[in-house]
Amino acid sequence: MQVEGNIFVVTGAGNGIGRRVASELVARGGTVAGADLDAGGLEETARLIGRPERFSSHLLDISDDAAVAAFPETVIAEHGRVDGLFNIAGIAQDFETAAGITDARLDTIMKVNFFGTVAMTRAFLPHLEDRPDGAVIMNTSSLSAIVPFPGAAVYGASKAALAVFGYGLAQDLRGSSKVTVTTVLPGTIWTDIVRTSANHLGTPEKVAEVFAMKPEKAATKMIDATLEGRMRVVIGKDAHVFNGLRRVSSRLAERAAYLQVGTFLYRKK
Repeated sequence: MQVEGNIFVVTGAGNGIGRRVASELVARGGTVAGADLDAGGLEETARLIGRPERFSSHLLDISDDAAVAAFPETVIAEHGRVDGLFNIAGIAQDFETAAGITDARLDTIMKVNFFGTVAMTRAFLPHLEDRPDGAVIMNTSSLSAIVPFPGAAVYGASKAALAVFGYGLAQDLRGSSKVTVTTVLPGTIWTDIVRTSANHLGTPEKVAEVFAMKPEKAATKMIDATLEGRMRVVIGKDAHVFNGLRRVSSRLAERAAYLQVGTFLYRKK
């Protein structure tokens, strides 16, 4: 599938990877309906893109079922159709233990990272299946779906559930649909979320940034993999390392994850 001349929905377009994906799609000749909860972030994305005829901003809470159900018609009314959906919106866990996280925060993480993304996918799927030349869906999982990290049990569970949903949906559509589903498992990408996490752990920003992938590079890889119709894509050096370790030994991968995060997280207590 090509980008030029096609219409894409990008959630989380107000910052981070979502902003970069939206910008890259427009740069390649596509039109983007960018969705986010952050009005100021969407405004900044629109300013950076500088193509109001090719980028529309939409305030959307993907944890709001009614708003999600109505959103496809909003996009189609403005752009005429939808050729692709990039599910990028998500929230992190603030290094809370599984016992320590509140019920409300647990519900919110699952609602946004899993149920909200599933709802977006289900809402747009009928419209994507109407596209005669095919369409694409991309879901953003995480390295935390490959190996568990301390302080992120709920986040990891939400992203692992999303990954399995994506794989299963791809199987459902295989051979009977022109819609492809790509699940991306990114490692550390230099965004505001990662910067905040580094500060929480006491890791100097410059050091953390060296080991993180630039969001521009991540966006390019995510788009390319989705357009190619790949089912599963691992992005980032650390993600590839842990993916390899997991294949050799789950125990080794889990121990490495603890040494990377738990050593810093629990020494503060």
